[in-house]
Amino acid sequence: MFLRILDRLEEILIATLIGVATIIIFVAVLHRYAVGVPWLYPLVFDINLTWAQELCIYLFVWMAKFGAAYGVRTGIHVGVDVIVNMLAPPSRKKIIMFGLLAGAFFTAIVGTMGAKFVIELYPTGQVSPDMEFPRWIIFLAVPLGSYLMCFRFLQVAWHYWWTGDLPHHDPGHVEGVVESPHAAQDLRAEELASTPPRT
Repeated sequence: MFLRILDRLEEILIATLIGVATIIIFVAVLHRYAVGVPWLYPLVFDINLTWAQELCIYLFVWMAKFGAAYGVRTGIHVGVDVIVNMLAPPSRKKIIMFGLLAGAFFTAIVGTMGAKFVIELYPTGQVSPDMEFPRWIIFLAVPLGSYLMCFRFLQVAWHYWWTGDLPHHDPGHVEGVVESPHAAQDLRAEELASTPPRT
């Protein structure tokens, strides 16, 4: 139950961050080029968007940190596994487990260093240049995202240890689209029907 809630929150956070950033960028570009459009210029002229670029950078940093954790969970990170797949199953399992635990160790170190940085930054009262937002909140993405990524590495390692399965991403899969069990046969029948007969 906890993992399902965490998975859903992770997905909602990433989608919200990228959605908000996209809208802000769209409005900022519209604002910049509205000068040449007489009917549009009065609508957006009074909007002050000096903060838009800074906010979008922060949104993308947060999205990247949590997106990396999502990538570990779903298996969408790029990996070179040609040599690993050529190994015998016992050796392959050891190498994969080492890689997963090394990833967990590395992200734990990054998270700890990020937490130390945020703790030291908090009492300084520093703010961002345009938005004047507390910088410690902005940099909180590093420990939170890194610790979540560490947790995901450990989660994948635990699952792999007991089942031998790694998360796998199918780039051809579209979520929400149910493929017919006879889809391959149906496609072949359509191809044959559309092929003109030989004479």
